[in-house]
Amino acid sequence: VQLQASGGGLVQAGESLRLSCVVSRGTFSTNALGWFRRTPGKEREFVASINSSGGLTRYADSLEGRFTISRDNAKNTVYLQMNSLKPEDTAVYYCAMDWLTYNDHSEPVVGRSWGQGTQVTVSS
Repeated sequence: VQLQASGGGLVQAGESLRLSCVVSRGTFSTNALGWFRRTPGKEREFVASINSSGGLTRYADSLEGRFTISRDNAKNTVYLQMNSLKPEDTAVYYCAMDWLTYNDHSEPVVGRSWGQGTQVTVSS
């Protein structure tokens, strides 16, 4: 599985950005996807997730409804629409895909694959 994130950049506070993440070499349509972010000196934190059908989404409480995650299974792409950006949203944003497979003993094995990250910088 490969995940390629894009769409980051430098914006001013109050502006918007949309991040995209294209997934290749994986069964995209049956897997949950998510966005995480990391700022220097902090642990990577959860931002948003979406289930395989797109009907169930979750968000970090701190976002206050400013971000929206969506997916297009026909394009193997997950998006993160970020509105009303704040300087504290500055971070490297990572997309991730959860997957399930089975080992040689037919036991389930779960894992998470990560994209390379895209920098979002919000100036005040």
